[in-house]
Amino acid sequence: MSTFDDRQRAFENKYAHDMEMQFKAVARRNKALGLWAAGLLGKSGAAAEDYAMEVIRADFEEAGHEDVFRKVQADLTGKADEAMIRDKMEQFLQAAKVQLLNEG
Repeated sequence: MSTFDDRQRAFENKYAHDMEMQFKAVARRNKALGLWAAGLLGKSGAAAEDYAMEVIRADFEEAGHEDVFRKVQADLTGKADEAMIRDKMEQFLQAAKVQLLNEG
């Protein structure tokens, strides 16, 4: 096998790993966002966990993060504005990335 093939395989493996880590970070972000929103909605315990799962599932509706944002925004009408929700999304994503880096 040539050096080129080795490099290509290494790049492909790195890309696959990076995509997996991004997927995990986004899923963690969505769970944290769901738990945060559940708290604003007065949910706790199993009800909060169920709501967080709804937020995670919302991410599979379309590519990108807008599906999650729209779901949470609709549910938090009058309790959180767009800027607050987007800020929390970013905060939770950064925290999830740090958690994953510390785990691995």
